[in-house]
Amino acid sequence: MSPTPGTHPLERLLRDRIVILDGAMGTMVQRFKLNEAAFRGTRFADWKGKDLQGNNEILLLSQPHVIEDIHRQYLVAGADIIETNTFSATTIGQHDFLFDRHPAGRKDARFFDDVVGDPFLRGVVREINVAAAAVARKAADEVAHETGTPRFVAGALGPMPVTASISPDVNDPGFRSVTFDQLRHSYREQIDALLE
Repeated sequence: MSPTPGTHPLERLLRDRIVILDGAMGTMVQRFKLNEAAFRGTRFADWKGKDLQGNNEILLLSQPHVIEDIHRQYLVAGADIIETNTFSATTIGQHDFLFDRHPAGRKDARFFDDVVGDPFLRGVVREINVAAAAVARKAADEVAHETGTPRFVAGALGPMPVTASISPDVNDPGFRSVTFDQLRHSYREQIDALLE
């Protein structure tokens, strides 16, 4: 069956051959051996909160060239599709690093209401996702131009560090730290920023 006129280039490629997706971002970031100062960069040099080392998504704002280099490595190695560096780029996913209020006891739905509604956290997460799409698109376009082969970008959505399906407290099986609506809201903001 031949593609109809107006078929998306990715669909045409999929009809022709197996398409290659990039690999893990985290292990590639580790190869750079970045310290706390590198994760902070100039943007977060005066950050007073939790250490940012290990927050691979924050690199899009502090060291975007690192993420672009990783994208390019995968593309040059033959990846047709690269994923944005946004695995944990949601308000809930970033709260352990960037939210400055943590309860003395267990985190509950009231706490996560504050997380998903926090203006600073929402702004930084939006900025991370917009930057991630731009950095990935730039790398894909450059390699496509160099090779003459189209390259594609996929927005990456990772799991949350909390779940609404089981209790995090074995002594209270009915307890849920987060609601479905909070998860939905957090993912929706991420998706909107990636699409932007």
